[in-house]
Amino acid sequence: MPTQKVFRLHSRTSYRALNLHEEEIPSPDKHEVLLKVKSISLNFRDVAVSDGTYPFPVKDMVVPCSDACGEVVDAGTAVTNVGKGDHVVCTFDPTILYGAQRNWNNGFGGPMDGMLRQYIAVPAAAVVKVPTDAGVSTASWASMVCTGVTAWNCFYGNMPLRPGQTVLFQGTGGVSMTGLQIAKNAGAITIVTSSSDAKLQLVKEQFGAHHTINYKTTDWAQEALKLTGGRGVDYIIENGGSGTIKQSLAAIAMGGIISVVGFLSAAAQEDMPDVAGLALSKGAVVRGINVGSTQLLEEAVRFFGANKIAIPVDKVFGFSRDEVIDAFEYLTSGSHIGKVCIDLEK
Repeated sequence: MPTQKVFRLHSRTSYRALNLHEEEIPSPDKHEVLLKVKSISLNFRDVAVSDGTYPFPVKDMVVPCSDACGEVVDAGTAVTNVGKGDHVVCTFDPTILYGAQRNWNNGFGGPMDGMLRQYIAVPAAAVVKVPTDAGVSTASWASMVCTGVTAWNCFYGNMPLRPGQTVLFQGTGGVSMTGLQIAKNAGAITIVTSSSDAKLQLVKEQFGAHHTINYKTTDWAQEALKLTGGRGVDYIIENGGSGTIKQSLAAIAMGGIISVVGFLSAAAQEDMPDVAGLALSKGAVVRGINVGSTQLLEEAVRFFGANKIAIPVDKVFGFSRDEVIDAFEYLTSGSHIGKVCIDLEK
């Protein structure tokens, strides 16, 4: 039987516990496709899975990572939506074709083996064909799985973003930079926060943010209110979690939407804000985002393909063990703007 290289996590202590294995290439069943993985995109979830801080189920000796773009190299007899040679991405949770995620038992790279390998068989119903003529790299398409769908879900999974509305993004990571591309192309006014003036300058010059705020030197909620004439912002992409939600509720407009996508800044228990009371005072929606369905993935791919825009990729690493570890280290350094990816053909 032909074999492939597969990374497995030997202990949930650190991404340094990742080791290479030689395993059989699977054969797809009648409803599956076999993908040759081209590019993998990393998320902070992958770091949390590796160091034991991910709060949801993780299988022993898991193959990490949920985000990949691959080429269909084999297909089951019942598959009709894609064929050999197509480049595709697969939903984070392949059991959710539409609607809300039902549980945490089926996500790649956690409760199920993920994408950090050369070949994977996945359900054909959960894959979406990506255009190859839009000038978008496979690394950028790989980033569509979690980052792209999460950002799309923030704006179009509930009440749709409208032209002229204002969106605030916390930080310059993948979801923020991807959301910035969506919001700009939807005609929204954009605000990005960061602790780095150099990053903010780059975000303004290269990515076209309308306004930037250094949250280390400025009360960003008050500055956001000033920028909106006291009205507040319509959407906030909340990456910090409990440590920043109080300021988000101060900056949000009446009836605005705060999409909680991360937990990078946890508050001490004694400092936890009264989220229920603050949300009530603004009539605001505080909405947890659990990536999204195949339907949302299809919509996001269609939007990015039609507009020929790409999810920003900061740096791409190779598939050797040393380079995979370097990719995780670079992600945790926080020095990136956009996504950190692994190219299996580099």
